[in-house]
Amino acid sequence: MAVGDRLLAAWYAGHPALALLRPLEALYRRVVNRKRVRFLSGETPSYRAPVPVIVVGNITVGGTGKTPMILWLIQHCRQQGLKVGVVSRGYGAKPPQLPWRVHADQSADQAGDEPLLIVQRTGVPLMIDPDRAAAVRALLASEPLDLILCDDGMQHYRLARDLELVLIDAARGLGNGRCLPAGPLREPVERLHAVDAVLFNGAAEDPAEGFGFCLQPAALVNLRSGERRPLDHFAPGQRLHAVAGIGNPQRFFNTLLALNWQPVPHPFADHAQFNAQSLAFSPPLPLVMTEKDAVKCRAFAADDWWYLAVDAQPTPAFTAWFDSQLQRLLSTP
Repeated sequence: MAVGDRLLAAWYAGHPALALLRPLEALYRRVVNRKRVRFLSGETPSYRAPVPVIVVGNITVGGTGKTPMILWLIQHCRQQGLKVGVVSRGYGAKPPQLPWRVHADQSADQAGDEPLLIVQRTGVPLMIDPDRAAAVRALLASEPLDLILCDDGMQHYRLARDLELVLIDAARGLGNGRCLPAGPLREPVERLHAVDAVLFNGAAEDPAEGFGFCLQPAALVNLRSGERRPLDHFAPGQRLHAVAGIGNPQRFFNTLLALNWQPVPHPFADHAQFNAQSLAFSPPLPLVMTEKDAVKCRAFAADDWWYLAVDAQPTPAFTAWFDSQLQRLLSTP
């Protein structure tokens, strides 16, 4: 297990040795708290876009289902007749320049795996730049939009926001409740009191603290041909290699188990880079990966490589609440 994996496991298990990191945690908390105070007081200049900006993020290290939720928000907003754009940091991307407009035919090396996935799935206008404000300006200069979704960026205060949605893994929660490096929190837990909504990934019903949503497997998609097959393509008990280079690989493996398959798990670091050799497993079995990993593997995929397409399904209460927020934001002069 890599050092990062051991630390992640310790955060969520509450290992007593983490007490040694509390002096560093105290320093980290002062820095992030000061950063937020500067934003709230107006001391930190921030760009306010001429259209509503909705930030979708988290306050924990590790995956929370952010990309599937953004895909749901794009589709839902479009159903309301809205022209939606997305901005993202583009973690790991190496574009020729910044800001960079992501197109579906680009490589994950150039565009970043999550932005490329979002564009390939939806065709949404998407701009990457670590400076989210610069990305928003460039996106609005390229075409008219009604609404901007910011992929992550909770702590990027140079971009003003009209709505903050925070996602939490319902199974793992907030770990030991401590900030980096003594725990998994990017900001103190009190930050949740200031956001507009908290969504719990894996909660079929709405908890008292917010709303629930689930990731529903939709289909198997072949990496080489693009063929889409129903979930019964593999019979119950099918053994297969399972690849996940995401923030919480175990969630993906648990999903495959829930589909009554027998995955041989191969966890990788979040945003891991792959090649044919790194995925040459034995014995020969069908290989199933996440859609986020698939965008990096199509060029060298074998015939029996698939990704599991999943869709976010928020509760009706969240949908109703979000629609009321859209109405409020779009009717504000």
